Amino acid sequence: MTSTTAYRTPGTPSEAAGEPGPQPLLDAVIVGAGFGGVAAAIKLREAGFRDIAILEQGPDVGGCWRENTYPGCACDVPSHLYSYSFAPNPDWTRQFAVQSEIEQYVHKVVDDYGIRPQIRFDTEVRNAAWDETLQGWRVDTSQGEVLGRVLISAAGPLHAPNIPDIKGLDTFPGTIFHSAHWNHEHDLSGERVAVVGSGASAIQFVPEIAPKVKKLELYQRTPPWLLPRPDFEIGRLGRALHRYVPGFRQAHRGLIFSVAECLGFAQRNPRFIGPIKAVATQHLKRQVKDPALRARITPDYEPGCKRILFANSWYPAIQRENVEIIDAGVTEVRGNTVIGADGSEREVDTIILATGFHVTDPPIAAAVHGRDGRSLLETWNGSAKCYLGTTVAGFPNLFLLVGPNSGLGHSSIIYVIEQQVHYAVEALKFMRTQSAGEIDLDPVEQEKYIATVDKRLAGAVWATGGCGSYYLDASGRTAGLWPWSLPTMKRMMRRFDHEKYRVARRVQKPAVK
Repeated sequence: MTSTTAYRTPGTPSEAAGEPGPQPLLDAVIVGAGFGGVAAAIKLREAGFRDIAILEQGPDVGGCWRENTYPGCACDVPSHLYSYSFAPNPDWTRQFAVQSEIEQYVHKVVDDYGIRPQIRFDTEVRNAAWDETLQGWRVDTSQGEVLGRVLISAAGPLHAPNIPDIKGLDTFPGTIFHSAHWNHEHDLSGERVAVVGSGASAIQFVPEIAPKVKKLELYQRTPPWLLPRPDFEIGRLGRALHRYVPGFRQAHRGLIFSVAECLGFAQRNPRFIGPIKAVATQHLKRQVKDPALRARITPDYEPGCKRILFANSWYPAIQRENVEIIDAGVTEVRGNTVIGADGSEREVDTIILATGFHVTDPPIAAAVHGRDGRSLLETWNGSAKCYLGTTVAGFPNLFLLVGPNSGLGHSSIIYVIEQQVHYAVEALKFMRTQSAGEIDLDPVEQEKYIATVDKRLAGAVWATGGCGSYYLDASGRTAGLWPWSLPTMKRMMRRFDHEKYRVARRVQKPAVK
């Protein structure tokens, strides 16, 4: 399995004609050099699969932590949990690491494990198609074709910004940008700024920009539930404990993991959500004394239905004299005037979109085509479904990282990535020992699994909490979240359950000279 065999399709020009020779059939092609792609490359190499390529459309590693550089950008999961279990970092300087420190961590891991030479930067994946004859994937990129026996999509759910369809937005004469593509060249000092959205990104950057702008108009359709953010600087003693004291780091990580699992349990079983709601309500009362304002920004849905956020500076920021909350979305932009759904009109100089990402319909889904020629997007038809958030019937040798129903609303997504990578590596090892050319999930097994998932999620807060969120797909199905505990995920992905797949032996073909 680890050896590469060169193939040439009929009609391909020969090397004698001065054209490039046949592409090698790699063990695996990985899309994306964020946390997922980096973990996949490291674990594949450790398992003996060294003929791999990581295709990264950007100029460097880091994924969303390279892209998102807005003021105040930081992780909302404690640092010692938001890191690889196999690459601990004893030198985190804050309990909740900031963007630059997380990006530096990814760089260090890449260099420590020596995988940078296998990353092809500035390489955009345009199309990926299963080739029956090749028993592999043909990946068309901006730098040419790449062939891989296995395709691992690590493009991530927080990759493509969601730009709302607002009439007149494209004709706004001022400055406009999404929080994921922050315009650092533009000075907001003294400006009238409209912020559209009040989700995880806005929670972090609004307190940073509010003191410098002349006026900040916050368009908020639904307010978020907030919990206090227990952030603090980790001093020299704390870093020394993590580095030198045996078991301290593991114990600290285990404690954070257990507390997070309690939050996840309550979200899956809403009858236990009361204590979380009490803490969030007390946090709101403590920071917002005006009962009228407090009533306006108290959510009318259960905590956890939308993503629970952690912030200490949001409530003080929105009570500033130069900040105004509009309890509505934006329906139109007419010249410099932003028109709210409530009929309000306000002139602004800059519009910042804090409108999230395409989570349940990522662009990569339109580019990956399976056995019948249809893309993932077409196959899913508005409701993304797969097995263990990782494999899809009709798409042989394809593994998704953070695919449908593998996201979290309470803990570190890196834990999920590690389990899915382990499962994929076990699958490749099975293929190697069995001389298998392809493995394709049995569609009956997929349907059985999805039925179980939907039954489990039907009673969770995401479905019953009285809100709409990016956890739900266009059909209203909870497509974004894992339905069980994380220890259950680890158990379910511990081995590659080949009995649920249709396995075909590898067809050996000599290289065409």
